[in-house]
Amino acid sequence: MSDKRVLLIVAGGIAAYKCLELVRRLRERDVRVRCVVTRAAKELVSPLALAALSGEKVHDALFSLTEEAEMGHIRLAREADLVVVAPATADILAKMANGLADDLATTLLLATDKPVLAAPAMNPVMWAHPATQRNVARLREDGVEILGPAEGDMACGEHGPGRLVEPEALLEAILARLEPGPRPLAGIRALVTSGPTWEAIDPVRYIANRSSGRQGHAIAAALARAGAEVVLVSGPVAIPDPPGVRIVRVESASEMLAACEAALPVEVAVCAAAVADWRPERVPSEKIKKEEGHAPPVLRLVENPDILARLARHPSARPRLVVGFAAETGELEAKARAKRAKKGCDWILANDVSPGTGVFGGARNTVLLITGEEPARRWEDLPKEEVARRLVAAIATALGRGSA
Repeated sequence: MSDKRVLLIVAGGIAAYKCLELVRRLRERDVRVRCVVTRAAKELVSPLALAALSGEKVHDALFSLTEEAEMGHIRLAREADLVVVAPATADILAKMANGLADDLATTLLLATDKPVLAAPAMNPVMWAHPATQRNVARLREDGVEILGPAEGDMACGEHGPGRLVEPEALLEAILARLEPGPRPLAGIRALVTSGPTWEAIDPVRYIANRSSGRQGHAIAAALARAGAEVVLVSGPVAIPDPPGVRIVRVESASEMLAACEAALPVEVAVCAAAVADWRPERVPSEKIKKEEGHAPPVLRLVENPDILARLARHPSARPRLVVGFAAETGELEAKARAKRAKKGCDWILANDVSPGTGVFGGARNTVLLITGEEPARRWEDLPKEEVARRLVAAIATALGRGSA
């Protein structure tokens, strides 16, 4: 990507420090980065650090005699392949939406004819304010792509939507726009489940598993890159949201089933979540106390809803292609084929999650793809992103959409 250029506009949000990591990662991929900082951003991140990481001069002044003699702001606006605003504060979003140009950053945004990607970051109440939502809606109508915000704890001590998406998600979104691949799944709606489920024992304890959500999130991202409209239903995870998808967060298996049914109809469903098989029959309203001299409480379990089977046998809105996962610890192919027949799904991806494999929580996977009675396809020790890419390519072929 040595011929690709990004113009990064850093506005004055506390999350501006994340742009240092973003610039470093872009440069690792040979993307040229020119940075523009607002007056407020200079109070939060060092222009010298941005210059050192990017290898380029950092720009901040609209009225530079040397640069403006050559209409420097026009050159900056036009020479980039992509303009990225991160963090996009409420202030700069308002100026962008209303065509204001009172400093170098906003002048560049008005003067550019290149695609613009904005990653909002602000207090949750500011994000939810009707004025901000009107501005974001207008920017989307104008063709600006909005990435995020993510939900979580804020520097101000509040919790909610308003965090800048993590550098990994920004990087992936930028690279996808700099070097767009084929989009054979354009117009296709897809549903992906990811992560574990938490089944409450009492108000503070739960039954769970070691799933990180990495594989499911990678599949959702790959489907989005191929052009699909993706709904990602995720259990509790500690990884960034994949770009370009609509995410629905849940905890329990029952909540996940309800979210999946609400997302129908879809053409493709990929059930990658590690759903707990059982949940406690009764959940007390108060914490179960350990009492000396008393036996441990008996935990009576009931079976959770089978989300994969429900989707595969849905009476009115069955997806054209239903893909499940089989996490096993032995006799991998035999157990996966039996599960495919039992659940009624079209495909199964089987992986070995025995201790020592590093699959749960790890970055790599080895899978068997079983699509019918023909021999299974084995994908050996690959990054989970590559497993996702191969799966999406197979999905595109199965739907008669070519190869992703």
